[in-house]
Amino acid sequence: MSELKESLGELSDLNFFTAEELVTDPYPYFDEMRSRCPVTREPHMGVLTITGHAEAVTVFKDPETFSACLSVAGPFPGLPFEPEGDDISEQIEAHRSEYPMHEHMVTMDPPEHTRARGLLSRLLTPRRIEENEQFMWRLADQFIDEFIDRGECEVMTDYAKPFSLLVIADLLGVPPEDHEEFRIVLGAPPKGARVGSLDNEALSDNPLQWLDDKFSAYIEDRRREPRGDVLTSLAQAKYKDGGTPEVIDVVRTATFLFAAGQETTTKLISAALRVVGERPDLQARLRADRGLIPTFNEETLRLESPVKSDFRVARRTTMLDDTPVPAGTILMICPGAVNRDPEQFPEPNTFDLDRTNVREHLAFGRGIHSCPGGPLARVEGRVTLEKFLDRMDDIRVSETHHGPADNRRYQFDPTFILRGLTNLHLEFTPKK
Repeated sequence: MSELKESLGELSDLNFFTAEELVTDPYPYFDEMRSRCPVTREPHMGVLTITGHAEAVTVFKDPETFSACLSVAGPFPGLPFEPEGDDISEQIEAHRSEYPMHEHMVTMDPPEHTRARGLLSRLLTPRRIEENEQFMWRLADQFIDEFIDRGECEVMTDYAKPFSLLVIADLLGVPPEDHEEFRIVLGAPPKGARVGSLDNEALSDNPLQWLDDKFSAYIEDRRREPRGDVLTSLAQAKYKDGGTPEVIDVVRTATFLFAAGQETTTKLISAALRVVGERPDLQARLRADRGLIPTFNEETLRLESPVKSDFRVARRTTMLDDTPVPAGTILMICPGAVNRDPEQFPEPNTFDLDRTNVREHLAFGRGIHSCPGGPLARVEGRVTLEKFLDRMDDIRVSETHHGPADNRRYQFDPTFILRGLTNLHLEFTPKK
């Protein structure tokens, strides 16, 4: 970290979007950006980088001023037009179909977003979520059974990825006989699965398109022949005004849940278990008081936010803090920086299980675009920690794979969008 701090003397030497050093540890960079100004011009792509908590909340909660049309891509490729004037709302709408993932709610603005999000809320009923949680408890045991006797596991492949995938599959009513196919296509295959038995095109092309096709077939089938299952409920869902959605609108609501839910959950689970394995003192506190697990997960989310960057576009010329923001400016909100803002969180780089305002973190965003997979990730994180603590003693990070405690080695996803471990090896003593 000291070498990285020294290199931060000249921000132009580090490109947030490509610098490998920032994949492993972006936090000194965030601190440096925030120390200059919580709204700072990034020197390479020219986006306004937001590292202050208050400023991020302002942007997230003002969709009338800040459009989500480029939320997943930011400056790549940027706006498909040259902004003109102090209000580019009409230009944004005229080019709506040209933005990456424009068909999904993550890039929508009201009123289209309001309609799509309303449909989602009608699909995720309290009863369905409760039924899904009961499935989680059984599923967690099922995966742990597969590796418990070894006294070790690789969290991502042995547990987190297949667990989060099948939880969402169950939530949306994917038939059990199709679970293995979903696992293979979406990158969490069972051991010994015949990957080659599926169409290679489905494996190599856009997984979201594969999901769209799969759910389109499910929904069309249930509309023709209702079966009284969850997919039938999806097929028969109505908008709040009583209108019937097109098949593709229901499908994209379902498929987006796969993307949003899996990413947040796998990263929360691996980050939380890493802390458990690194901190015997905290592990002991959780064993003594399971009521601390929700707070533990929130503090994990604050310190290791799964989303590293989220983007907005200024619809109209405005001010943010004391910084002028011309219409057409691309803004990059960095939850990993925002959640370590010392103005909001005292001693922000310390894992504090007694932090009273931890739920003020923005790991899942805020406002109309708050992550729809967030509540699901929280339940999955709680179930996972409960089950790991129930069935294992002395959970610890593997020195063989990650090095000794004073010189750990971890690999993270090489992307500027998400923050998460690529693997996590744990060792433990199985409980008898």
